[in-house]
Amino acid sequence: MRFMIIVKSCPAFEAEVTPAAPEELMAEMAAYHEELMRAGVLLDGSGLHPSRTGWRVHYGPEGKRIVDGPFAEAKELIAGYTLIQVRTREEALEWSRRFPNPAGRGMEAVIELRQLIELDEFPPSPALDKFKQMDAHQKT
Repeated sequence: MRFMIIVKSCPAFEAEVTPAAPEELMAEMAAYHEELMRAGVLLDGSGLHPSRTGWRVHYGPEGKRIVDGPFAEAKELIAGYTLIQVRTREEALEWSRRFPNPAGRGMEAVIELRQLIELDEFPPSPALDKFKQMDAHQKT
């Protein structure tokens, strides 16, 4: 089972010009991710630049349109993620309990866990077979 630990953004994260975090927080995050790596459950993880550097693609009856950032409502944005692969939902929950406060000790912050949909959860189809072939190719 794969889970994404989503670090929700906040106004302070959106205001950053360059990635900056107190050394203590960076050390906590590094230690946590190192522990994930040693346990063999870490797949990936990274922070994201503020939304002002990104864009969204909106789909509608008239087609697609591009909307440049920044985006309102920082609490609806994500600032980073960690992707883990564990045996059970309970194991993912335990890892989430150990995740360091991404805003720093004593600050308000939110992380959210979401399970990834695995290809085997979809009904069989020729299109799914193509996705499985691509997935197998990426793993080699």
